[in-house]
Amino acid sequence: MPLEYNKDLILRAKELRKNMTRQESHLWYDYLRLYPARFQRQKTIYHYIVDFYCASAKLIIELDGHQHESAVTKEYDSIRTQAFESAGIAVLRIKNDEVINHFPTVCKSIDQVVQQRLGQNPPAPS
Repeated sequence: MPLEYNKDLILRAKELRKNMTRQESHLWYDYLRLYPARFQRQKTIYHYIVDFYCASAKLIIELDGHQHESAVTKEYDSIRTQAFESAGIAVLRIKNDEVINHFPTVCKSIDQVVQQRLGQNPPAPS
């Protein structure tokens, strides 16, 4: 079943696709664009625009810059995450600094989460 979205956000999402941050561009062009499970960038879901979305894994990837460190933004991000999780969509938050400084580790982490979400690599027992 397709996710609901606010049609009024489509133009803004297109604009964000054209003007991705350096970290978003790096992750998209150097990893997610050719990832075996299809990702979409700047995807509208409900009344939000998410950075990256993989429908088959029901996974959102959000890249967080310094603006996500304020109390107000953290609360807003928490509300967004709860809305997605209530629909069975996981949210993976990655700091921009991690994308720049630890790119291979970020890619490996994304792959592990996608594989777990697809049921191809269940988590090891604790």
